[in-house]
Amino acid sequence: RSFSFRPLADIRPLHQATQVGRRIDLLKYDDASWHYGGDFPPSLPESAGATHIAMFVSWAVLNGMAGDLHTSEFSEDREKLSRQEIAPGEWFLSICDGKFTDEDLNSDGQQFAAAYYADENGLHTASGSYLADYDHAFSASETLYHVPDTWGTQAIVSRFIEARLASWRNGS
Repeated sequence: RSFSFRPLADIRPLHQATQVGRRIDLLKYDDASWHYGGDFPPSLPESAGATHIAMFVSWAVLNGMAGDLHTSEFSEDREKLSRQEIAPGEWFLSICDGKFTDEDLNSDGQQFAAAYYADENGLHTASGSYLADYDHAFSASETLYHVPDTWGTQAIVSRFIEARLASWRNGS
């Protein structure tokens, strides 16, 4: 089994946009489109490149780390997500267009994401990072892109994110 995420050199970390609406300081943690090339399985739909991102973002939105974007502008969609009326990946692609940015998170969420998911140097892949935990949890999958966009997947992801969040809050 190969670790099928593209090499870090190919992944653009925390892009700072020149201008997005009124904001000019938008930070991008990850983007589903970054995962479609390289060794992305041609038999899978491109939406499979968003599943790992969607699981993290949807967990954050459902666990008190949602940015204003999700608490005000897309609150109805957040409610559908909380009632599990839509799969996390489907929600993420529809609402976030496959892009995970700082607008998705509040201040606490941004700090946690910088420590656990990605920072200005790129996606974290070392032991104890989100991608390493995701890889470990789904090691039986053919590739990480084969992990299904389901609430069962979300339940597994939630357990390891919550454990890492507790450690992060305790400073360990």
